[in-house]
Amino acid sequence: MPETAIVTEQQPKLGEFGFAGDDHVVPFEVGPLDVRGRIVQLGPMLDQILGRHDYPEPVARLLAEASVLTVLLGTLLKFEGKFILQTRTDGPVDMLVVDFATPRALRAYARFDADRLAAAVAAGEASPKDLLGKGVLALTIDQGAHTQRYQGVVPLDGTSLEDVARVYFRQSEQIPTDVRLSVARMRLPGEGAGHEHWRAGGILAQFLPEAPERLRLADLPGGNGDDDEDDDPTDNAWQELLALFETIEPSELIDPTVGAERLLYRLFHEHGVRVFTGIPVADECSCSREKIRGILESFTAEEIVESTENGNIRVNCEFCSTEYLFDPTEFAKAE
Repeated sequence: MPETAIVTEQQPKLGEFGFAGDDHVVPFEVGPLDVRGRIVQLGPMLDQILGRHDYPEPVARLLAEASVLTVLLGTLLKFEGKFILQTRTDGPVDMLVVDFATPRALRAYARFDADRLAAAVAAGEASPKDLLGKGVLALTIDQGAHTQRYQGVVPLDGTSLEDVARVYFRQSEQIPTDVRLSVARMRLPGEGAGHEHWRAGGILAQFLPEAPERLRLADLPGGNGDDDEDDDPTDNAWQELLALFETIEPSELIDPTVGAERLLYRLFHEHGVRVFTGIPVADECSCSREKIRGILESFTAEEIVESTENGNIRVNCEFCSTEYLFDPTEFAKAE
């Protein structure tokens, strides 16, 4: 069983303010509200991922937000496998890919059109919905070989990634779920006027009562103006959770002086919140020379020739930017 602790002002060790720190997902439970969730602040790991690619700031913000959401959802997996978030849209940033491999490895990259991005920024159209445009968000669970992938697809039509996550859980899991995400560049305490670091944070909560009839939610608005708020069947405990989440300031989610445990205490001290041992996440790519060699070995002789430049086959990993060089004679096909 994982170690747990009740968060209090004097709690030592697990549950103590600042105990988890950056790049650790902290599972939590609020018993009186029948709520379970997780919270995370990403710091050095995120800085490494974004700095490696030197993305323009609007692209980096999008990828950081997608990374936080992936970490929150991926660490829900109870088995060995992968959780993959991918967008395909018609905007200047037409693809985001983030994958989380249990138990802790995260990698991410973004594809964008530099000219379209510059034009959008110049026109003041650099919001996430403008940069992504319309398309789909696919959330994929891959349990490995000899298993079937599960994929949920949610439309992206100007909604935020927070809203998309809520829709995904409502449609696919039928579990009341709320999420808050925040991204910013900031100077860390004690650094003076030095380098700004990327930070991101997020919190996800789910309503999991024992009685299934309590899971009822109000119908989505029909757009005809006839919705009656008095008929809202949403359970009072979940309504209270939503109200508490509305009080979260974006800065609280990323501020290292607040931290995961302190924010949980601020939100739920009246009810009591139990935290569990944090789950570390790391900037780790699954690429390797052996894997890429295996792909090249499947190429035809013509494809090997087409892939050769200046006497070498050069392969760059889109995620970690590692460059691999191969001698094309290694893949000569016997006639």
